[in-house]
This record gives sequence, C-alpha cells and structure tokens, in this order.
Amino acid sequence: MPNTAFLRRASALALMLAMPGFALAQAPQATPSTPAANTATPAPSPDTVVATVNGKPITQGDLAIAADDPALSLPGVDEAQKKSLLVDYMVDLRVGAQAAEAAKIGDSPEFKRKLAYFRDKLLLDDYLEQEAKRAVTPEAEHAIFDQTVKLMKPEEEVHARHILVDNEGDAKKIAARIKGGEDFAKVAAETSKDPGSKAEGGDLGWFTKERMVPDFANAAFAMKPGQVSDPVKSQFGWHVIKVEEKRTKPQPSFDELKDQIDQHIVRKAQQDLILKLRAEAKIDRTDAAPAAAQPAPETKKP
Repeated sequence: MPNTAFLRRASALALMLAMPGFALAQAPQATPSTPAANTATPAPSPDTVVATVNGKPITQGDLAIAADDPALSLPGVDEAQKKSLLVDYMVDLRVGAQAAEAAKIGDSPEFKRKLAYFRDKLLLDDYLEQEAKRAVTPEAEHAIFDQTVKLMKPEEEVHARHILVDNEGDAKKIAARIKGGEDFAKVAAETSKDPGSKAEGGDLGWFTKERMVPDFANAAFAMKPGQVSDPVKSQFGWHVIKVEEKRTKPQPSFDELKDQIDQHIVRKAQQDLILKLRAEAKIDRTDAAPAAAQPAPETKKP
C-alpha cells in the first residue's frame, strides 16, 4: 500500500483540519434509553458514493483503501467518527490532486518515474500477498508443525522458589529457618530482595536450565523436589532455593506455534517466488562492479 511522504503530508493536513471540528462536534451523551431491536445492517458496497469533489465520486472502496494506510491510523476513534475523518481526508486528497493535475505536476519526468516506481511496488506487494494467501493452508501449517515437534529435544524443567539476600550470613540464617519448619513463601515475602518474585513467595514458576544464570541453574537442577538448598552464590547475591517439582517440558500446541508457522510459510513462499522470477528473467546489469582495492606497492627499505 502507498506510504509516500506526500500521503503522509496529506494525511497530516486532513487530520489537522478535521480534528478541531471533530472535537467541537462532541455532543453531550444522551440519557440512556431502551435499546432498539438489533437489526443487522448490510455492509455498504465498495461502489457506494460517500462524497463527490467537483463532480468526481469518492466511494466506500476508496475509504477502505485509505483506512489501510498506516499514516491514517486513528486509535481510540469509533467507526462513525473514523469514517467522517477519512471522508475529509479523501476530499482534501482529491481537491489537492485535481489542483496538481491542473498545474501539470503529473507531466514532469520525475513524477512519471515516481508513479512507475509506486505502481511496480503496489503490483509486487499485492502479488506477494496473494502468494502468501495461497501458501498458508492447513496442510502446510500442520506439516511444518509436525516437523518442528519432531526436531524438539526433550528438556527438563524445574518449578522452584528462591529467596535472594545480600550476604552469605543472612542466607544461612534463612536456610536454617526454613529447614527448621518455617513456611518458605512466608519467609520469602518477609526477607527476599528479589522484587520480581518476593510478592509471590519467591515463586519463579517453571524454567529450563538455560534461562537461569549457571550457578543458580546448576544448584536447582541438581536438587530433588521438596529439597531446600544451602546458600548459593550468583552474580545477583546469595540464594536459598526450594525445588517444588520437576518435569519434562511439555511440547507446545499447534495453536501456540500457529502465528510463527504462518510467518515462516509466508516468508518462504514469497522468497521462493522472487528467486523463481529472477531465475526465469533475462537480467542484464550495466552498473559497473566496484573495483577491488589494490594493495599499496611495498616500499623497500634502504
């Protein structure tokens, strides 16, 4: 979709002109009344005319294209207000374009080169989008998912809690309290310096070994469920660790990986298409390759 500097300027102009009116147009909310029956309103046809500029129509289809322009993103604006702003934008765009036509702006060689470039870009973008839609099928998605799951090696996970303090002496006292029967979560909430887990009773949830710093991970993964460690030193301070559970990490579900799978399929399909088109085309490059830097001649010392 087009995203030129001209469109961005036009977008900004339209919104600056439209927004004051939009702000003034906010009427006090009416007293709630009994809601009318919910009747489905058919979507307007793309050919529905929403405005005319000097006799030339602006259609619902034109608004839909403008709405897809990232420069016209209007977060927090409801659909009716957004439509009004988009109509204002399209009016400004058409008024400006008609004036530019009258000024023969479109006749310059530079403009024609820009027009040809953006036409090619739009054609390629739409072509690649169609290829992406064809490529993302349930069969392709599940094939990638099955391959991915087969390549995943079983990983051990630990569910643990910890208490972090500044020195070994404090860590020894805390370990003694817990091994003496005090509740780990209560002691963690009272003494731990880790703001991320203190409120949760030191709970770190499930994690694989590589997610933690080596000293901490080595100690936690060497422990048995229910065991409380002696003080463990890491780069963050001194830890007292309690391992709650151990398990083999569950494999992700199809739904958890679907977005990543779709992105992979789209990128590969589009890349393959471009490589195929390149291979089938006759391409003659006339730009000279940059000359390789020549080493300076060695100067003999006297």
